[in-house]
Amino acid sequence: MRIAVASGKGGTGKTTVATNLAHVASLDDRTVAYVDCDVEEPNGHLFLKPEWLVSRPVTRLIPKVDEAKCTHCGLCSQICQYSAIVPLGVTVLVYAEMCHACGGCALVCPAGAITETTRQIGVLDMGWSGNVQFNRGLLNIGEAMSPPLIRQTKSAPPKVDLTIIDAPPGTSCPAIESIRGSDFVLMVTEPTPFGLNDLRIAVDMVRALRLRMGVVINRAGSGDGQTADYCRANRLEILAEIPDDRRIAEAYSRGELICTALPEYQTAFEALLTRILRSESRNPNATSTGGYRR
Repeated sequence: MRIAVASGKGGTGKTTVATNLAHVASLDDRTVAYVDCDVEEPNGHLFLKPEWLVSRPVTRLIPKVDEAKCTHCGLCSQICQYSAIVPLGVTVLVYAEMCHACGGCALVCPAGAITETTRQIGVLDMGWSGNVQFNRGLLNIGEAMSPPLIRQTKSAPPKVDLTIIDAPPGTSCPAIESIRGSDFVLMVTEPTPFGLNDLRIAVDMVRALRLRMGVVINRAGSGDGQTADYCRANRLEILAEIPDDRRIAEAYSRGELICTALPEYQTAFEALLTRILRSESRNPNATSTGGYRR
């Protein structure tokens, strides 16, 4: 099963929920992977503190033009929907950051002047945090597109009983790519007007992808009841409410898991995981994955 933990905005506690869920899941007799897909600013490692075992570059294909063969017909520019390759006078400019690696320019070039080469866009780090397989992607500074790295980060873990995907905030391409293919999306929000506004947008995104979801309200009790009212009106199950507890904020500032710093919250996260699994078990299309042992 793949659980994506998402949020409409940053700072709602998404990584806090994702890392604690991965931790409590690993305490039972199941194999668990935590995948940090917030590749522009991953921070799950600050809480799970993995031991890194592998770090490898992640590349993507970009066009390479042989100027000696190029006839400057312009067909490569015409097929590219992103203006990543542009004939200009007697040369051809390639904007690697804008290329989507579709290979169309090489296919239509009548002179065979275009081949493909690789370009590094980031790194993929893999390791272990206790019994949790830990994977994260880290995008190179200045890169314009993160979905290619997110796809490789998601596909890196072996088959396990449970995969927790820590998605980037928002509803743009990186968030969509992260939650795509998940069995369940856990939306983390906060009881503020800003949190509710972005929750509405994120819910529309998940529904457009036809994925099952539930809600966690973080810092419960610090705002009004509009977020809970919205969830009830839209038939969204509130699976957990994490109180506005100063001790949680203090543990967070020290980079500690709530479950280990405040053991009474371990039961709460275990109950949250149980509710998610029960909710998914009601899905007639749910499937199980194979096991994996280190």
